[in-house]
Amino acid sequence: MLDDLNLIKNRDPSDALSVAGNESLQAGFEVNIWNGENDGRTIQNVVIAGMGGSALAAALVKVWLKAELKIPFEILRGYDIPAYVGSNTLFIASSYSGNTEETLSALEQAESRDAQLGILASGGQLIDIASSYKIAHVALPGDLQPRMAVIYNLCALIGLLNNFDVLSISKLDEIKTTVDWLQAESANWAKEVKTDDNYAKQLALLAVGKTPVFYGGALTAPVAYKWKISWNENAKNVAFWNEYPEFNHNEFLGWTSHPIEKPFAVFDLVSNLEHSQILKRFEVSDRLLSGMRPKATTINLAGESLIEQMLWGSILADFVSIYVSILNNVDPTPVYLIEKLKHELA
Repeated sequence: MLDDLNLIKNRDPSDALSVAGNESLQAGFEVNIWNGENDGRTIQNVVIAGMGGSALAAALVKVWLKAELKIPFEILRGYDIPAYVGSNTLFIASSYSGNTEETLSALEQAESRDAQLGILASGGQLIDIASSYKIAHVALPGDLQPRMAVIYNLCALIGLLNNFDVLSISKLDEIKTTVDWLQAESANWAKEVKTDDNYAKQLALLAVGKTPVFYGGALTAPVAYKWKISWNENAKNVAFWNEYPEFNHNEFLGWTSHPIEKPFAVFDLVSNLEHSQILKRFEVSDRLLSGMRPKATTINLAGESLIEQMLWGSILADFVSIYVSILNNVDPTPVYLIEKLKHELA
C-alpha cells in the first residue's frame, strides 16, 4: 500500500510528505533579530513559554546545550508564570501561530514583572505585540504546522538566546552544517523509495493498528516527545512516551500485570552518546519484560553529534507518522479538533 503513489496522493492531499522532506532545509534558516537592542541587564534565568511543537525547540536546547547553559532554563507549558520571574529573567514567548492563549497570558504576566522579553512566532498577536512594543523577536516562516517547523524554531531560539548573551552563535553554525547530510538522509524516506529500502515505511508498518509507546534516554527524551506529538497530530493516533532512567522507577512495573497480547508497539529511541548505564537499562529492561510486553523496536539515531541525532530523529518521526496516517486513511495535515477547541475556548 505504501508504494502506491496514487493512493498516497489521495490520502495526503496537502503533500505533508514533501513538507517533511524539506524540513532539513530549515537547518539553514538565516535568523534575523528584530528590535534586538536591549539595555544589557544581567540575565539570571531563562523561561520559555510555549505549547506543543512550539515548546519542543526549547526542550531540545535544554538537553543539547546543558553544558553551555550556565543559568536556570525552564520551559513553561501553561497560563501562569513562576514567582521568580523578574527583571533579570529572559522570558521568551514561543507560539508558531502567534495566537496561543496560554502563551499570551504568560507573556502579559512577564511584562508586568519587568522581565526582559523575546518573541518567536510566524504572525498573529505575538508579532503585532512585538512590533508595537519594540520587543526583540524572530519572525518565523509561515504556512506550516507547528510540529513541522521545529527546526526553524530551534534556529530562531538559538539566535534570540545569543542576542541576550545566553548562548554562543556558534551553536547556530553547528545546526547549519547538518543541512546536506539531513537532506541526503531524508531522501531515503521519500514516498518514491520502495518499502524494502525505506526505513520510515517499515517502521510505520510495524506500528499501524497499535498504540505506540516511545522511550528515550536522558539525551533522547525530547525526541521521544516529538514522536508522540507527530503521532498524535499526523497519524491522529494516541501515543505515549517516557524516559530512562525514570521509567525503571514506576512504569517498568506497569507492564507486568497483563499478558503480552497488548495492543501496543514499543520503540526505544537510542543514542550511542547516552550514559552507559542508560544504554544498559534499555537492554536489561526489555529482557526482563519479555513475555509481559511486546518486544521493543530499537531506533538507533544516526549522526555523529547529538544535534545531528536529534534532528535526524525528529524528521524521521514526521515521515513515519505520516505513513501511518496514510495507512489509517486520515489526512495528516489538518488538526480540526484542536482548532474547534480553540474556537470554543475563545
